[in-house]
Amino acid sequence: MSVSALTNIGFNFAQFNQNRADAVTSGANSSAASLTLRVATIQSQNFASLLNAAFAGNSAKDSANDAGIFDVLTSSTGSSSDALGNVLDTSSSKGLSASGRNTALFDPESAYRMMSVINYDEVSYKAQFSEMSQMKSWLSEMQQDAQSLGGISLTSSDDSIRASLQTFTDQYNAWVKRFDADMQSGSLLADTQAAQVSRYELEQSVENMFNGASDGLHGLRDLGLTIDPYSNLATLDSTRLDAVLASNKQGVVDTVQQFSANFAKSAELLNSDGNFIPKRLNNLSRAIAYIEDNKSSLQAEFGLGDAAKPSGLVAQALAAYQQMSGKTDSSH
Repeated sequence: MSVSALTNIGFNFAQFNQNRADAVTSGANSSAASLTLRVATIQSQNFASLLNAAFAGNSAKDSANDAGIFDVLTSSTGSSSDALGNVLDTSSSKGLSASGRNTALFDPESAYRMMSVINYDEVSYKAQFSEMSQMKSWLSEMQQDAQSLGGISLTSSDDSIRASLQTFTDQYNAWVKRFDADMQSGSLLADTQAAQVSRYELEQSVENMFNGASDGLHGLRDLGLTIDPYSNLATLDSTRLDAVLASNKQGVVDTVQQFSANFAKSAELLNSDGNFIPKRLNNLSRAIAYIEDNKSSLQAEFGLGDAAKPSGLVAQALAAYQQMSGKTDSSH
């Protein structure tokens, strides 16, 4: 077999793996696509390493038959596809070492490390799925909480208006506190756009200065409801609210009603099909399914990898995922 023929085999193998990655999902930021691409990349690298070893003096030997890899690929007996298959199938025929490595690979350590990453990703994706599912549920509740403010009218007493705004403030703060730890740098949702955008959008909705503009007001802040830039928590200044109620109750009612409709709409959009949270949940679901469907074959090919050892928030979220899905996790 010529050098060009061998090169074409390597190229076709890499292209096959790339196509397999592309077929997992069409989403550009899909976790499943990223994972599959990593698998495809290391498979292609291993194959390339085999070819490099073959051309570097035919020194690499197959421990089973003492035949050089170059000899196997260029053997006159059998087709080139059969020879290629013999090389690529070594992982399944050799088995794993006691340490969980596939020593038939040219670089078993790199493969083992990649499997360690997959083991970690599996746990991380499940924990993220649990927390994003919780966020979806909380957003629905926040939507309902905001909609309840729409019932405020001129006939509502000052006390009931004040109580309704304080209730919403408390509910908003509960939402922020629930996911604050997840949002911290290095935590579960720190780099998850769907979670970060959700918090940002709701905060912007609370701070929208155009609610009540037709009545000379500048949003909820003129009613005494503001958000601290450091804690991200909301506070209601009752004294300021009482002053506006005394001077411009119609403006208060209009501002609250406009805010109610806008905030509820923002929460609804974030949870709508094809938008941030459902899209993220769908991508996570596909990545989890990919790992579960292929884990045995991946381990046979790349080695067992280090087991993931979740702790803290990740362990809690993983336990919630297992309860939600009715599954037990044997990956850690």
